[in-house]
Amino acid sequence: MCKVISVSNNKGGVAKTTTACNLGIGLARMGKRVLVVDADPQGNLTTCMGVEEPDDLEYTLSDVMGKIMNDEIIDPHEGIIRNEEGVDLMPGNIDLSGLEISLISVMVGRETILKEYIDMVREDYDYILIDCMPSLGLLTVNALAAADSVLIPMQAAYLSAKGLKQLVKAVTRVQKLNPGLSYEGILITMVDERTNYAKEIMKLLDEGYAKDIRIFAVRIPSSVRASEISALGISIYQHDPHGKIATAYQSLTEEVLAS
Repeated sequence: MCKVISVSNNKGGVAKTTTACNLGIGLARMGKRVLVVDADPQGNLTTCMGVEEPDDLEYTLSDVMGKIMNDEIIDPHEGIIRNEEGVDLMPGNIDLSGLEISLISVMVGRETILKEYIDMVREDYDYILIDCMPSLGLLTVNALAAADSVLIPMQAAYLSAKGLKQLVKAVTRVQKLNPGLSYEGILITMVDERTNYAKEIMKLLDEGYAKDIRIFAVRIPSSVRASEISALGISIYQHDPHGKIATAYQSLTEEVLAS
């Protein structure tokens, strides 16, 4: 059985793409067949996976979804790039911005275009991770409608905790369209556990959400190493295999596998 996880937060700068990349590669290192889908027009996940110029790619997620919108026959495996660390990538780039505008004019089924594609490739994978854009637009709704669960990376900061309410409301609305959508969990990222501020935010999250949403036991520490890997196009497992970030993402992988 394939599990589809949407990695989502309407706030940027919370290590969302870093999490999608390193969780995907972490799962592949554990012997799982993994596809990561870049549903963000910025193409950051595509860059993290080693593609230097995402906007120069001839075939991306935008093309796939565009063909489905126009009822064209597609080869669901076309455009998939095999990453050297064992993960398949359906890349994304700036063309997704235009696609999102086009989705507005679709009268029926505009929220489930991505789901149609995901359903075509599900049987080939154990896990599919969708990296969402930092907004609650139609592309994000498509990702949530296609997913079995949503993983929410968030910084241990007051504004991130406050913004979480908006995302939870959005998930509740999408659950009417996709009743099977559940929470994979909240992942606290960029943590400096030495500060009282971070401890207060984590206590706030525990009190406000822990009853209904799992909060992962592992916390991703703040580190320059994590920001370096995006530019290098490799995972933390290659860049700093024995460092604290790699250890943390390995722990996250194990928690996801245990769920």
